[in-house]
Amino acid sequence: MKKLFFSGILIIMFFFNNFVKAEYEKTFYDLNIESITGEIINFKEYKNKAVLVVNTASYCGFTNQYKELQELWDKYKSKGLLVLGVPSNTFNQEKKNNTEVKEFCQVNFEINFPLATITEVKGNNAHEIFKWAKKNHGKSAVPKWNFHKILINKDGKIHDTFSSFTKPMSKKIINEIEKIL
Repeated sequence: MKKLFFSGILIIMFFFNNFVKAEYEKTFYDLNIESITGEIINFKEYKNKAVLVVNTASYCGFTNQYKELQELWDKYKSKGLLVLGVPSNTFNQEKKNNTEVKEFCQVNFEINFPLATITEVKGNNAHEIFKWAKKNHGKSAVPKWNFHKILINKDGKIHDTFSSFTKPMSKKIINEIEKIL
């Protein structure tokens, strides 16, 4: 009976396995993205730093998380954390252009951490960062909504992902950031 029980558990585990094997042909530091002001952000410049990538949107119910993202940046940037906001209209909640997004972030939240240009984060047109994340970490790395968070460790590999509901200054995120810094 025990053997049958354990066999059943193994079968269930097999079916719920994500089946993604992170081979990391590239690390995060091999990628880049255009900044909100048009320069290329080359992640090689951030090698050996942890990075929190967050897809953002100005009209989302989670937009107030910008405040905590700025707090996180202020608290941990000197310890080796890069916070990167990636504005996206994938979920139809972003402003029309980069200038409007930049002004919104500065006026309402005094954001000074790096922001990317408005970028697709899901599907065939997703930016290379998000395709890379899905390939190496599976479905949990794919944003299901705005303010999805991907935490990259100092080796340029995904450490963890967090849903939109997980606030940037939550103990859950803080604990994981402190583990990898």
